Amino acid sequence: MAAELVEAMNMVKSFRVSDLQTLLASMGRSKSGLKQDLVGRALRLVQTEYSPELLKNVRQLYETRYPKASAWLAARRPDSVPVNYPALNSSPRNAAQGADYLNGIPKPAPPPVTEVKLVPLPFYHNLETLLPPTELIAQNSEKLQESQCVFELTPCQVEQIRNASELRPGMKSVQVVLRICYTDSIGVQEDQYPPNIAVKVNQSYCHVPGYYPSNKPGVEPRRPCRPVNITPWLHLSSVTNRVTITWGNFGKRYSVAVYLVRVFTSGELFNQLKHCSVESPERCRERIQDKLRFDPESEIATTGLRVSLICPLVKMRLGVPCRVLTCAHLQCFDAVFFLQMNEKKPTWTCPVCDKPAPFELLTIDGLLSEILKETPEDVEEIEYLTDGSWRPIRDDKEKERERENSCTPDYPVVDICVPEANGHSPAHSGTNQTGKSGSSGTSAGTGGTSSGSGGAAVVDLTLDDSSEEEGGGGAEESEDTDDSQDSPAPKRGRYDYDKDLVTAY
Repeated sequence: MAAELVEAMNMVKSFRVSDLQTLLASMGRSKSGLKQDLVGRALRLVQTEYSPELLKNVRQLYETRYPKASAWLAARRPDSVPVNYPALNSSPRNAAQGADYLNGIPKPAPPPVTEVKLVPLPFYHNLETLLPPTELIAQNSEKLQESQCVFELTPCQVEQIRNASELRPGMKSVQVVLRICYTDSIGVQEDQYPPNIAVKVNQSYCHVPGYYPSNKPGVEPRRPCRPVNITPWLHLSSVTNRVTITWGNFGKRYSVAVYLVRVFTSGELFNQLKHCSVESPERCRERIQDKLRFDPESEIATTGLRVSLICPLVKMRLGVPCRVLTCAHLQCFDAVFFLQMNEKKPTWTCPVCDKPAPFELLTIDGLLSEILKETPEDVEEIEYLTDGSWRPIRDDKEKERERENSCTPDYPVVDICVPEANGHSPAHSGTNQTGKSGSSGTSAGTGGTSSGSGGAAVVDLTLDDSSEEEGGGGAEESEDTDDSQDSPAPKRGRYDYDKDLVTAY
């Protein structure tokens, strides 16, 4: 009796939440609370109300969760229902285990109604399929579900993983990855995680990519859905590996698959791009001529196309100009930075027009590569012409700069006389002190300036425009001279110059 009690308690400790809730509900106990509360409640139930019926329920739940052998599962499966899941290898033992993996439940395998195809990923090359895409099936009406799958690695696969090079410490270039997508047979499916996902491999939780924070207000954080590397938690031997997936059941259908893959780096993809996808300069010129060819139906004739030599991703000069074959523009982006960004955060979107930019459609622009070698670093833009030639835009900028400088008005330089030690300008030597001479009258009448030994400019501030007009003719000039003779002499101060004349300095 004691041995059976200990066995039942150990079984209860390995139960999941749904199993604990089923056990407590069957015995009339509350099934609400956290898992630790449910485990404690179930253990007290086994200790206080131990009975053959309770032991039977515990064993049934345990056997449902952990099938003892494939023969026991085959006995529970009806003979009329065929097995639709292929074996992982040719051995009969592995074939039986691969066929009965679904969710760890001894139930008939449903007929394959949809064939799910996952989209190929540039950074992952499939070596072998360990588990084909298979739908996750909900066991009950609970929102949180758990599904299991089992598989084994062959000795050859184990050697591939062990002998693989390291991308970085602790990460091999050959990996076993888990991929999840929508269950849909139309087209190829991208990786898509279900809500509340958690992956446990051989009783150890593995890392699932988290959410990227959004810098835009009102935009929810987005989770990058990519293959989950489960290699570090696997048994690299003939021991069966068990993967448990916790997922949210909110109406959408999901499928899971396991692959043995070879992982590439952005540098390796760049080498593939250089050797396999380079557009020749001649083909690039033909493309430019096609875009600039005259269209009689168009009212606007295009004589040139400007292309920037600055990468739109990093705002630096292009190193390896790259673009997408399906894009209509000639603007390029840097291939190295584009691959590095997609290695960290795969979007595969053209940074110029935001259209899809899959790796298979990327090409290096051979003509722009030559232009980058021929132009100096300060040239940031070029223009393609109708004949396929090009010219830098730097000359136009210099002309505009020179034109702006030439339009600057030239202000005359005025020589200013140096004042004497007393702080006043010396008297003008050409000024008649009495104002009776003809030359003095002419100078005063016209409001002009005359130069003396000091070089000072004398301005008559007592004259207005009307007096200047009167002083224009010779007769009027003589009349002013006669008037000046009849008028009294101007008053003088302590300095030897007229009060009415002010020296500008």
